[in-house]
Amino acid sequence: MEDIQERFKDLLKRNGLKVTTQRVAILEVLSNRPEEHLTAEEIYDCVREKNPEIGLATVYRTIQVLSELNLIDRLNLDDGYVRYEIGDRQEKECGHHHHHLICVECGQVLAFQDDLLENLEERILETLDFEVVNHEVKLFGHCSQCRAAKAKK
Repeated sequence: MEDIQERFKDLLKRNGLKVTTQRVAILEVLSNRPEEHLTAEEIYDCVREKNPEIGLATVYRTIQVLSELNLIDRLNLDDGYVRYEIGDRQEKECGHHHHHLICVECGQVLAFQDDLLENLEERILETLDFEVVNHEVKLFGHCSQCRAAKAKK
């Protein structure tokens, strides 16, 4: 755990941010729950377990700063909440993206990584002279558990 804290501290310093307990704690929470896509309130609840003195307003301000610096990603999964996940700087620098599969039955969110849109982006540049610099893909469907439950009926 010490190693990851040092990595986060270094990351904050490299981005010109003061290293605070709250910032490190929020990065740790998101890092420890990569598949969960947490809301600000859920992050707050998790951070309070080790830092009961933290306020919700501090969590919101910290999330805003970390999001603006692309250290965390802001997600809208069409469920009425803004969610956050730890940003993968290497993924972004390499041009790789990860996308989300959302079950319309149970709401489960799965992340997957693939470069399926590279050809489309190249074609858009060639035909429409429009350079895509980022994209977000959300695919809605039925997860394996919901499909299996439906098949049993």
